[in-house]
Amino acid sequence: MANQIAANLAAQGEAAAVAETAAHITRYWDPRMRAAILAADAAGLSPIARAAIASLPR
Repeated sequence: MANQIAANLAAQGEAAAVAETAAHITRYWDPRMRAAILAADAAGLSPIARAAIASLPR
């Protein structure tokens, strides 16, 4: 799901897409979903999604 969000926002440019992807995850994802993606292997994430996840508070 993070990859889909990042792909939809990619047209805004990388920095904006990273920030908006992180904001979307923070606003709309259940805390359990956020915890799961923070604990998961980031290898399957796009560069934008990976950067967005890395910017989330732990």
